[in-house]
Formats: sequence, structure tokens, C-alpha cells
Amino acid sequence: MALASEQSQVNQSKQLNQPTTPQANQITSRILNSCQCGLLHFSTAQRGDPAQSGQKIRRLWMALGLLSGLFVTQVLAGLWSHSLSLLADSGHILSDVAVFGLTLAASYLAQRPASGRVTFGYGRVEVLVALVNGLSLLAIAAFIVIESVDRLQSTEAVLGLPMLFGSGVGLIINGINIGLLYSSSRQDLNMRSAFLHVAADAASSVSIVFASLMIYFWHWMWVDAATSLLIASLTCLSAIPLIKESLEVFLEFSPRSLQPEAIKSSLQDFDAVEEVEKLYIWSITPSQVKLCADLRVSALSADERDQLVGMLQTHLNQVFGIEESMLQILEKPSGNRALHPLLHRSLTSYVFENTQRS
Repeated sequence: MALASEQSQVNQSKQLNQPTTPQANQITSRILNSCQCGLLHFSTAQRGDPAQSGQKIRRLWMALGLLSGLFVTQVLAGLWSHSLSLLADSGHILSDVAVFGLTLAASYLAQRPASGRVTFGYGRVEVLVALVNGLSLLAIAAFIVIESVDRLQSTEAVLGLPMLFGSGVGLIINGINIGLLYSSSRQDLNMRSAFLHVAADAASSVSIVFASLMIYFWHWMWVDAATSLLIASLTCLSAIPLIKESLEVFLEFSPRSLQPEAIKSSLQDFDAVEEVEKLYIWSITPSQVKLCADLRVSALSADERDQLVGMLQTHLNQVFGIEESMLQILEKPSGNRALHPLLHRSLTSYVFENTQRS
């Protein structure tokens, strides 16, 4: 009896879903072989590794401490050397210190669990901070451009050696911070924001080093203001992609790594799915993707519908990496609908029949 029941369940699954693509066939085979209890199990979304979160926060604190020391060093060196580029870079670093403080606060809030009306948790706070970071970079770039244009019109003497010292210290510290933040920046939008700030600082330090050498050996004072304009350009280049990606999350665009049409076609490869009527894909955070779909299917029993939902969710998880999906099953409407008597009999016979009954 048990063997017959298991075989019946497998046959029922094959009738429900036989995807037409080889990839989907392999997935269905793995699902059926992994479970013989009539219920299909699928993994839930991972909410984040506490060890990785702790490591990220420690690295942010280290970067914040190094940047604070660098800010004081470059302000003193900039005042000593009368270098606009050093003072502009120190202003950028001051914004970085504020940004890193906001990043730490956002990282703390993002770890808080969902509760009450906050059903999605606080993860999107990190996206908000990333957007603020990008906008602050644009504001700093605008300020540097204004000051650089003013300096080009009235050249001021600059001391090359103090300028070289300040930029050299900046290059070393920013290099250390790049090493600290690079690994975490690939999957975390907020860490990417902090990394872009540091990368822009490092590029600025390189340009200031070359400018200080030109000033020391050839006395080209205009190079200082020109370098400030270069710093402003690099700041804008690092800000625009960050702002664009943050806005895409807030406007609930589908992630760039996922193609809605490909997902829709993949779902319709299952024989039981007649049509995908609605499909919504959006991000709560860049690492937390959600999917919601209305699926029109052939007539199924309650158990068959539950089984179909499980198979589709597993398919979405394994093929597209979507760990959280909400699927609503809608049965295909029957073609034999009851018609009003007036539509299939004469009006005279209908009235006569009702008169006889009364």
C-alpha cells in the first residue's frame, strides 16, 4: 500500500508539471526524488549571517577611526601649504566621517527584526543612507568646482612639501580602507557606498601627490586648482551610479540581474500553468528580492494546488535565486456557463411557462 501511494504521488506530480525545458525537467526530478511525503519543501530566505554583520560593523569602525585621523592631518597640512585641493579633499573626508557614522547606524537598524507595522524590517534604511551618501557627494563636488574656478582666477602660492606630506598620508590611509571594505562592498549597497567614498578619496590623493610634485619642482600653482576640479569630477562619477541604484530600489524596479519575461516564460513551461496573468518582481534591499504572481491553471484539487505552488517556488529559488515568492493560483474558468433563459429560448415560451406556474 505504501509503495502504491508513493507511486501515485509521483504520477500525480508528473501530470501536474512536466516543464518543456531540460533545465526544468532536471529540477522537477530532483524535487520528486528528494521528498516522498506528498509535500514539497523549499528553503526560506536567509536573513543574513550575524558573524558577517559583526565583521562588517568592525571594519566600518576601523575605517571611521582612520578617516577621522586623516581629516585632522589634511586640514593642518592644507592650511600650512595653502592647498585648495588638500582642503577640498579634507572636506570630502569630513563628509565621509559623517557618512560612515550614518552607515553604522543604518547597519544597526537593519539587523532589527520585523515587528508590528514594520513587516519588512529595517533593511531599507541602508538604501536610504546610500541615497543620502550619493547626494552628499554631488553637493561636495559642486562646492569644490566653485572654489576651484575662483582659485584659477586668482592664483595663490602653494607649498609643495607640506602638500605632498598630506596627500601621501591620505593615500596610505585610503589604501588601507579600500582593503577593509572591498570584500563587503560587492553584495551590500551601503558598504558599496562607503567603499566608493574611500575609492574617490584614494584617487584624489593620487592626483594631489602628482600636483604637489609639479608645484615643488616647476612651481605650477594653477595645478592645485586644476586638481581640485579633477577631484570634483571623480566625486560625481562615484555618486551617480549610487544614486541611480538606490532610486531603483525605492521605485521598486525589478533587479537588473533578473528578466521578468524570462521568469514568466519559465513558469509557463509547467504544463499545469495555463497563463501568468500578473507578475511583480521588486527589491526590499539589493539582496532581498520578492516575487508575486497570479497564475491561471487547469482544474486541480486542493492538494494538487499546494503541490504545484511548492514546485514553482522551488523552481524560482534554484533557477533564479528568488527565495521569497507569493503565488496565487487561479483556476481556468469553465466554458459551460449557465445562460439566462432569454438567451436560449423564445420570449413567448418563457412568459407562457411562468404564467402556467402562477
